[in-house]
Amino acid sequence: MSDQDIDWYGPETSTFGDRLAAARENAGMTQQKLARRLGVRTATLEGWENDVSEPRANKLTMLSGILNVSLPWLLTGQGEGIEHPDDKTTLSPEVGQMLMEIRDLKASMITSAEQLGRLEKKLRLTLKENT
Repeated sequence: MSDQDIDWYGPETSTFGDRLAAARENAGMTQQKLARRLGVRTATLEGWENDVSEPRANKLTMLSGILNVSLPWLLTGQGEGIEHPDDKTTLSPEVGQMLMEIRDLKASMITSAEQLGRLEKKLRLTLKENT
């Protein structure tokens, strides 16, 4: 079996932590930067990458958006994720910057959607109490 035939990020060859670390590195982020963007301590992110602990659902969603990989890929290795380690295409700095801006916007939108959901729930409860 050649390196090209190996499913590098499939469930048989990698863990959630392996995929998280690979996606973070592919995005050109340090653990400290990603932890800061997620609002968690670096030690927490290290625990996730070392498969010592697992993030909550809201952090998984944020990770998916920030790292520009699908949630199923992050969890199982199936779906839209990063390429085989040797298949890296060199991107110009301009394209890399645009991709980073897209990731930032995507993460911001996910956070806003979660905030909107919480606010809607709070409003519904308040309305229910006032009727």
